[in-house]
Amino acid sequence: MNDFLHIARQRGFIHQTTDEAAFAARLKTGPLPGYIGFDCTADSLHVGSLVQIMILRLLQQCGHKPVVLMGGGTTKVGDPSFRDEARPLLDDARIEANKAGIRLVFDSFLRFGEGATDAVMLDNAEWLDRLEYIPFLRDVGRHFSVNRMLSMDSVKLRLDREQNLSFLEFNYMLLQSYDFLELFRQHGVALQMGGSDQWGNIVMGADLIRRVTGGEAHVLTTPLITSASGAKMGKTADGAVWLSAAKKSPFEYWQFWRNAEDADVGRFLKLFTEMPMAEIARLSALAGAEINDAKKVLATEATALLHGRAAAEAAAETARRTFEEGDAGGDLPRIALTPGMTITAALVTAGFATSNGEARRHVAGGGVRLDDAVVTDANAPITAPGKLSFGRKKHALLV
Repeated sequence: MNDFLHIARQRGFIHQTTDEAAFAARLKTGPLPGYIGFDCTADSLHVGSLVQIMILRLLQQCGHKPVVLMGGGTTKVGDPSFRDEARPLLDDARIEANKAGIRLVFDSFLRFGEGATDAVMLDNAEWLDRLEYIPFLRDVGRHFSVNRMLSMDSVKLRLDREQNLSFLEFNYMLLQSYDFLELFRQHGVALQMGGSDQWGNIVMGADLIRRVTGGEAHVLTTPLITSASGAKMGKTADGAVWLSAAKKSPFEYWQFWRNAEDADVGRFLKLFTEMPMAEIARLSALAGAEINDAKKVLATEATALLHGRAAAEAAAETARRTFEEGDAGGDLPRIALTPGMTITAALVTAGFATSNGEARRHVAGGGVRLDDAVVTDANAPITAPGKLSFGRKKHALLV
């Protein structure tokens, strides 16, 4: 078994832990099941969840058991943590569809199965949907101090701004703590991990386990990741950076990492790739224009983990042809591919032709290229993302 805590700290995953000596001792006794919860608010996760996904992956690589807890139950309540307003409530069908999409993300990062260190995916609706209100208050609610709950930063922030916090949302921390208790009792899960903004909620869960069962549970939180300039991880001017090829193509995903700020490259290589630390140190030391080489490595390695090595290398090659050959520059227009879109339609959409007739004449004249191959059929459908070019200086990305 590799030293999970040592590697996690070395690569920048650890913000806080409870009793680290006891935690380290437990890790040495055999596979430790550890979980992170993900509410089903969308049909994919985005880059903002990637630190949590990567630490679950590291837990498995170090000989322990990752548990992915889907919030089929808690999504019906909504986590109020550091939000200005309540999340919209989703119906059961939407939650189930979102859960299925999120499962696809984890299939890229974790090995699922029945073995001692194989990942499992559970859903807290299994126990939360069956709760009876009065017994829950008597058995669980009595262990929670309202004074302490009101002191939580996630609650104080909303109240200090005089923004509404519903009683439904206020219950979220009880349900999250109860998840930890149920996982401990049913599956032997003695570790919960999450972002540093979840510290208070997670510690309350470990507290509940001690009070109800007398057992010992451990907590690890990761730092909240922002860029060197303070931008929130996973958000761009174009919206969320989704971990789904259907919502963000491998090429766009590659470009997101390629556009990392210089000061972030070393940190992101540690967190979002599995490159050896010595090689990361070498790449991090590059300066001037050479830092772009490190960014390309970051982009390719991060993309390979999610979309596979072939897709990552294809994205890198598309980027090389697009941005390093000719005078295309980095501000190419992006055209959203639609089912059955033809070369003619793409040329008009990109503004390279003002009519279908003009687009067909461009093709007939040999001036149109798709991924640098000359196009001869103006009516050919475009079946994959790539670069559309007219002449030497007009280019657009098909995404």
